[in-house]
Amino acid sequence: MASSSYILLTALLALAAWQAIASDPSPLQDFCVADNSSRVLVNGFVCKDPKDVKAEDFFLAAKLDTPRDTKMNKVGSNVTLINVMRIPGLNTMGISLARIDYAPLGENPPHTHPRATEILTVLEGTLYVGFVTSNPENKFLSKVLNKGDVFVFPEGLIHFQFNPNPYKPAVAIAALSSQNPGAITIANAVFGSKPMISDDVLAKAFQVDKKTVDWLQAQFWADNHN
Repeated sequence: MASSSYILLTALLALAAWQAIASDPSPLQDFCVADNSSRVLVNGFVCKDPKDVKAEDFFLAAKLDTPRDTKMNKVGSNVTLINVMRIPGLNTMGISLARIDYAPLGENPPHTHPRATEILTVLEGTLYVGFVTSNPENKFLSKVLNKGDVFVFPEGLIHFQFNPNPYKPAVAIAALSSQNPGAITIANAVFGSKPMISDDVLAKAFQVDKKTVDWLQAQFWADNHN
């Protein structure tokens, strides 16, 4: 009985510890401004000496009020991500920001953020958004958002945003719960990987012939992030 209780306690402590490290580490001081010149590799970035920290470490003239070019890629969207690589003061803060511009009928294609939950609000226009839950249900949850509406995309789940208006652009702002949320665009990762995934593997996975896979792999899979 005592042995079983010990095993249960150990398992609970392990679960609690895993939950504690499942997201960005919490700061143990007022701030830990990233020292981008350091060659030391850690989970995140080494802290700059607090005596050398300046206001500029927490600032970026990002011009997020300025429309972005949505003609730079085939999907018709432009994601401007403000993360720890752009603002060193975000290190250990567990947060980042993005402006997303959508051309008429443009989309931010299905993708995931492996390290962050996302909360998005529409500033201009209309967006059709959605996400898919994990296996085995793969439930699809979607909503049409208008100006001022807010939607949440849970961490790690495949999601998208699409501008259904053929005449007017749309703009959204998203906050993400990581200093470096990461993004995996599904089509790019599957059909545009380097080196390419074997067409035998993809043909079997998608239940299509290899010619279809070869055609998809021959396309130019552009990144809509800048």
